[in-house]
Amino acid sequence: MPDTFRSGFIALVGRPNVGKSTILNAVVGQKIAIVAKRQQTTRNRLLGIRNLPSAQMIFIDTPGIHAPRHALGRSMVRTAKETLREIDLVVFVTDAERHRDEDCAILDVLRNIGKPVLFALNKADRKSPQEINEVIRSYRELFSFDGFISVSGLKNKGIDMLLEKIRELLPLGPKYYDDDMVTDQYQRFMAAEIIREKIIKNISEEVPHAVAVEVQEWVAKEQGIVNIRAVIYVEREGQKGIIIGSKGEMLKTIGSQARRDIERLIGSRVYIELWIKVKKGWRDDQKMLDALGYR
Repeated sequence: MPDTFRSGFIALVGRPNVGKSTILNAVVGQKIAIVAKRQQTTRNRLLGIRNLPSAQMIFIDTPGIHAPRHALGRSMVRTAKETLREIDLVVFVTDAERHRDEDCAILDVLRNIGKPVLFALNKADRKSPQEINEVIRSYRELFSFDGFISVSGLKNKGIDMLLEKIRELLPLGPKYYDDDMVTDQYQRFMAAEIIREKIIKNISEEVPHAVAVEVQEWVAKEQGIVNIRAVIYVEREGQKGIIIGSKGEMLKTIGSQARRDIERLIGSRVYIELWIKVKKGWRDDQKMLDALGYR
């Protein structure tokens, strides 16, 4: 390995719903994080890896930093802040659509971490160059960033420039992971996240925020079929009915969409069995959160 090789851990940090997961999928080159228009869809740290001839970049997509209202929310914010102690570089992500006081609060958290902080303006395809320059100018006055990049994670624009700037800011270092590895998440976790994504995308009410998914059974059959049994946890009986839908049609839609994505993920045929259980107040049940991996 050349002595100019660079590597390190990069945290994608920002308020909810600015497109951190979309950027993560773009830089890795495939879908490993769920993406939805709703806020707070990312609940765990998710590690994605991008290998270049001259660098290995290990990305961590953190939950959005926000004012929590329950134990799950507090766990998400704690996870995001703990990540900052373990990384070599921060990519602060905001969007070109709106700017909030929450951004200033996050920048206050980043002031004393002692690591380079790169500014990434997402959804830049929705603004003119002049408008983008005005946004960057306003943030330049708020924080001493180590570089400014405008991107569109959804349209994969500016991603190469983002990667190049990240490479420049990373320290010299070894390869931490094999070249063919793109994420450290187990297939069960990825399957659960895909099922949760389909619930978020198909149900327009408050239900998705009260939903957790646990894959309880994963059995590979000799015929090349993987049988998956997953439990969807909700907080109230009414939420259970919404997910099931009229004559079970909503649950069938969720299962069908999830099956297709999981098959693409693992390269095998999949049979999914979905069950729904009511677990009142699970978002404030620390034992439940620990069991689901929301530490």
